[in-house]
Amino acid sequence: MNKTADIVIIGGGISGVAIGYFLLKHGAKNVILLEKDYLTAGSTGRCGAGIRQQWGSDVNCIMTQFSCNFFENAQEELGYPGGIEFHQGGYLFLITTENELAQTKKNIALQNSLGIESKLLSTTEAKAIVPILNTDNLLAAAFHRQDGHLNPFKTTYAFAEAFKRLGGKIYTNTTVTDITTENGRVSGINTTKGHISTPCVVNAAGGHTQKIAAQAGVDLPLYAERRNILVTEPVAPILTPMIMSISLNFYCQQVPHGSFIMGRACPNQPRDMRVTADSSFPETMASVITEAMPSLKNLRMLRQWAGIYNMSPDKHPIYAQAPNLPGLYIAAGFSGHGFMLGPATGKCMAELVLGLTPTLPWDRLSATRFAEGGLVLEPSVV
Repeated sequence: MNKTADIVIIGGGISGVAIGYFLLKHGAKNVILLEKDYLTAGSTGRCGAGIRQQWGSDVNCIMTQFSCNFFENAQEELGYPGGIEFHQGGYLFLITTENELAQTKKNIALQNSLGIESKLLSTTEAKAIVPILNTDNLLAAAFHRQDGHLNPFKTTYAFAEAFKRLGGKIYTNTTVTDITTENGRVSGINTTKGHISTPCVVNAAGGHTQKIAAQAGVDLPLYAERRNILVTEPVAPILTPMIMSISLNFYCQQVPHGSFIMGRACPNQPRDMRVTADSSFPETMASVITEAMPSLKNLRMLRQWAGIYNMSPDKHPIYAQAPNLPGLYIAAGFSGHGFMLGPATGKCMAELVLGLTPTLPWDRLSATRFAEGGLVLEPSVV
């Protein structure tokens, strides 16, 4: 393992590999990425992998618009054999309350002003897109045809291979044990495989981010929250868009090989790093999804699992240098949307670390905004 580096990235999920790729693309040299297990071992490998541009904050709209455009051209950009399986069947948001309808209209106005061609649909129009949809309790729906989902494993490895082709080095099964400092700034990093001298560390370790930051005396206002997900047997294609509802609290997609992947937020989930499955989840998930799409009632579940949302107070990430430790940079707090933000995260952190002019609004996502009252609130989160 290299003993020195210009930049060390912690975390082998989509954020870490995207940051590495964009750093090298923008001219950085001698960049190392460390992962304590294997690439995608954390939240990236456990996510639903949806990609949407339908948000209620301009920051999220702009960031995900950049990411979606990147994913559309990822095969040419990253050159990964077989591609990343980006399926743009759209996102269909189901609306069941008047408050949700009012918020959706505001969201669509914002999205349209930014060039995102989302639109409000009647229940009849929604059913034309998803014939198996039960519209009895719906008021309306929202749809954007460029949204969709892709393969999180292929996408992560596509970034990783491109990173390595540009000269980056990846060390898996390597745990960070300490961040060292000298004269009030980062001087290196200790790992289970030895010490690496470096003036710059990018902490993109998902739910482990705050623990690693605390090793260097940096306190982050983040917490981990368990979320559950399941996958069914594969069946013939019957669902094109990703279905989502804020008020009904679920998302559901049919992936290219025919299986349905679905999840929802469950009450009283532990706020730690446990990823044990919740035994009550399949029953509640089945109840909600068969109300929305009754024809799915005979689907058989293959397995369930859980993953970690690394939550921030305003449901937006932190892209920032640690306020009291020069040389330590933070990319965390994605609140369940880290995968779809992957390309934007890479771009933002490369610009931040290399001192480049922002082309995306990462300068509004500082680590100090929570204490300073500069929250960037997002109303449309499951």
